[in-house]
Amino acid sequence: MAVKVKASIRLNLCNPKQLATTVAALKPEVNSSVTHRANVDLQVHDCFLVLIIVAEDIIALRAMTNAYLRWIMSTVKVVEVIKHM
Repeated sequence: MAVKVKASIRLNLCNPKQLATTVAALKPEVNSSVTHRANVDLQVHDCFLVLIIVAEDIIALRAMTNAYLRWIMSTVKVVEVIKHM
């Protein structure tokens, strides 16, 4: 049996527009996993976005964590730019 590793990351996105946009942007990625080595789940609790990653090994966990955190950061920055236009 393979050893599983898990990361749960809770991000405070109190701006409802940022939270909704981020969830909508990441939903296609969550629904269509590109690897069998890791699964990702997104949850919303009040103004927090909770990213849960379960992977077969630490390498897959690191890769998925980096990818999703960068996508989240990009989405938040885009919403900020649009807000100031």
